[in-house]
Amino acid sequence: MTSYHYRFEKVLTLREQERDETEMAYKEAIQQFEEVARELYDQLKKKEDTLEEQQQRMSTGFSIDDLHHYSRFINTLDMKIDYIQQEVVKSRSKMNWYESQLLEKNIEVKKFEKMKEKGKQQYDAEMDHVEANRIDELSTMKFRSKEDR
Repeated sequence: MTSYHYRFEKVLTLREQERDETEMAYKEAIQQFEEVARELYDQLKKKEDTLEEQQQRMSTGFSIDDLHHYSRFINTLDMKIDYIQQEVVKSRSKMNWYESQLLEKNIEVKKFEKMKEKGKQQYDAEMDHVEANRIDELSTMKFRSKEDR
């Protein structure tokens, strides 16, 4: 008796590989997003701390040069924050794209797996039917051989 062989096994294997590669790319995109988001958080925190420090120093009094220094530093931070926000948007978009690709690949693999499962069930049912016919045939032959005696 032969074992079941799925006719689309190579296609299924290829789709699984594609899914795995997409999953790796998705995880990498998540990691990149987290790094950029963390950097944005750090810059926003730095700006907040700098503004607090500036407010404290203003209450105690400080020079105009220090005021200009804080102003330039805050402007630089604002430019960095704007740039990083754009990077966050890009990395989020990339992450979402890979997520949708991964979802599509998973659905495709599931379809092939379901087809394989149904094919295996049909094969098993057919083999059960063939075996039942053989048993019937053998019992008929055995009955006839007893009749012939």
